[in-house]
Amino acid sequence: MATDYDAPRKTDDDDLNEDSLEELKSRRVDKGASSVDVDETEQAEGFELPGADLSGEELSVRVIPKQADEFTCSRCFLVHHRSQLAGQSGGQPICKECAS
Repeated sequence: MATDYDAPRKTDDDDLNEDSLEELKSRRVDKGASSVDVDETEQAEGFELPGADLSGEELSVRVIPKQADEFTCSRCFLVHHRSQLAGQSGGQPICKECAS
């Protein structure tokens, strides 16, 4: 059997396009009725807004000093392991990320 690839194909989307306006409106109303009301205040309790006042907060982070096998990049100022050392510029170490 020969197939005409230029002929328009009928898909499930075509069935939706043929529905009347009244049917589409009734589907939209039905979908809205099945949604669950969610208390938005419960979701927002753990959410911090940018610029929020954090002056009363205390940080409990353990700071570890730079180890003997680490260096501070002179461009990005991050502490990297020696395996990330790409070279030096003006006698200052540069990481592989900043060198590329």
